[in-house]
Amino acid sequence: MKPHLLFLSWRDIKHPKAGSAEVFIHEVLKRVAEDYRLTHISPGFDGGHDVEFLDGVTYIRRGTNATVLLYAFHYYQIHASTIDLVVDQVNTHHFFTPLYVPREKRALFIYRLTREIWKINVNQPYAWLGERTETPRLRLYRNDLAVTVSKSTTDDLIDVGFAPKRITILPAGINFTPWPEIDWKNKEEKPTFLYIGRMSAYKGINDAIKAFVIFKQEFPEARFWVIGEKDETYIEEQLNPLLPEEMRQDIIYFGFVSHEEKLERMSRATALLFPSKREGWGLAVSEAAAVGTPSIVYHAPGLQDAVQYGLAGYMTMLQTPGALAIEMRSCIRDTEQYDTIRYASYLFAKTRHWDYTGSRFREWIQKTLTR
Repeated sequence: MKPHLLFLSWRDIKHPKAGSAEVFIHEVLKRVAEDYRLTHISPGFDGGHDVEFLDGVTYIRRGTNATVLLYAFHYYQIHASTIDLVVDQVNTHHFFTPLYVPREKRALFIYRLTREIWKINVNQPYAWLGERTETPRLRLYRNDLAVTVSKSTTDDLIDVGFAPKRITILPAGINFTPWPEIDWKNKEEKPTFLYIGRMSAYKGINDAIKAFVIFKQEFPEARFWVIGEKDETYIEEQLNPLLPEEMRQDIIYFGFVSHEEKLERMSRATALLFPSKREGWGLAVSEAAAVGTPSIVYHAPGLQDAVQYGLAGYMTMLQTPGALAIEMRSCIRDTEQYDTIRYASYLFAKTRHWDYTGSRFREWIQKTLTR
């Protein structure tokens, strides 16, 4: 009989707001599905099936972010004798498995900590409550095995009290083969920068827009592309006030696009702007590099790992739009440096693929089940 692994999360790969953490888990799970019985429990959402079998994983959806905790507890109590390992996926929310799952049968997966994002992205008093309780909540898991995706998150866990020897880093991957240089698209004739992701202040789109305004003062022909869910209210209330009216026509909001179009626009852009305050890794950085485009990021957890601390991308030490604009200018003015960083980014991206991550994950499971 196949070992039964239970994964608990506040979102799954089909959730409308699924992000890099959900992509990571699904990519590694489907690569080990033939050898394990995999069950994933998360809250329900509009349009989501209560039970869905996808790529060898059984996805069960029940309740809300709060009530799913009770469902997960009840599910474990009923099936405890058949479950070999429970993985609590901490992504802001978590399932408090140390309170009811034996230590030898549980592990933690965490993509990144939340920290300062509470204040940026959550209203009071919930932001205060979340920030003040994050460390105590994580300390419940400090004696467990932990899996994460970067040195940044590893360092954060060690600060919380985790033993380094109990933490495993599984590298984030990309789901396509990096393009050979001959297939890279020609860059746009006009300086063109790209943002990919949710419209959220902590993700950095506000700072990216501000940097674009500064950059346009020297390069008036420049353009800015935005790919990802289009939020008209956010554009009207948050982004348009940052822009002189005459500049708004130079920003194109594409909304969701196909994977093929995303990669093509990535390759044509001068650089990807990814000024997030905190990430687990930053998959878009690796994807852009794999098609010949460097990224400009803040010196922030996760993103500093994705650009090898500035060796495989542009990294600003200051987290300000002005600092971003300086690096945007460097992309245009210092073409020799740009070509060097572009190629270094590409070589780094070639080391990352989900197949490799999946094989490392399989090794971790085998080691964990035989400890």
